[in-house]
Amino acid sequence: MNYTINQIRVFLKVVEFQSVTKASEALFMTQPAVSIQLKNFQEQFKIPLTQQVGRGLHITDFGLEIAEIAKRIFNELDELKFKTKEYEGVLTGRLKISSASTGKYVIPFFLSDFLNKFPGIDLILDVTNKSRVIESLTENEIDFAVVSVLPNEINVCEEVLVENKLFFVGSSDNYNLKKPLIFREEGSATRHEMENFFDLGKLSKRKKIELTSNEAVKQAVMAGLGHSVLPLIGIKNELSNGSLKIINKPGLPLKTDWRLIWLKNKNFSPAASAFLDFTQINKSIILENHFKWYNEFRY
Repeated sequence: MNYTINQIRVFLKVVEFQSVTKASEALFMTQPAVSIQLKNFQEQFKIPLTQQVGRGLHITDFGLEIAEIAKRIFNELDELKFKTKEYEGVLTGRLKISSASTGKYVIPFFLSDFLNKFPGIDLILDVTNKSRVIESLTENEIDFAVVSVLPNEINVCEEVLVENKLFFVGSSDNYNLKKPLIFREEGSATRHEMENFFDLGKLSKRKKIELTSNEAVKQAVMAGLGHSVLPLIGIKNELSNGSLKIINKPGLPLKTDWRLIWLKNKNFSPAASAFLDFTQINKSIILENHFKWYNEFRY
């Protein structure tokens, strides 16, 4: 067999997305280039790794087993890289964080200076919905999660990062009762707060729109489709240019906290331990440098 590291990398992306098109986008390669690499890798085996079923790509049982071996190969290659850097006196390792979607406006500011200080550390940051974040934490697939509401189903420790302020917004500052309320998907912390504020029972007969990302909700409100509750941290530019307006309503803003959480009794890697220490020591400086506008916001 004469497969290459690049062929293995391409195959793993195809398995992850079960799509050559999506794999090519993730790898920043053309679709034909991904197809060629996949074909060359397949030619190393007499048993099919993938099958075309209708318009979809199916990974065979044999292909899934090869993918598991390939993952271990890449893990070993990473360990080789990290071990080499350790002997050079550089703190190394992989830091894995999963963040609820709006957390993408918070966590990068706690990572940038840390990664500059420790360039030997590789970051894997997954921005997804809250349910998937908690699932990753429960399965111990990640070091930390970034959430605004603590999970009830698992025991965790926390480090509060910054307050999460939720405002009621529209494309104008006039509240039109005829327009629908726009919600995030089930399981979203923002949706939970919004339902509690408006009283879900009273909303049962009112027209509602449900969208699956904070960005989609924001765009829908800007287009005038309805009103929603959105985190201040994600609408700074829209408030500045006037495409979103805060609607005054008693009891707002709603407030929670963005938190860094981890499993209780978690056995930290050196990289994860260093990040937690860095965050706790430098939090006040980070807040002053990057969140001053946010903490001082008035409307």
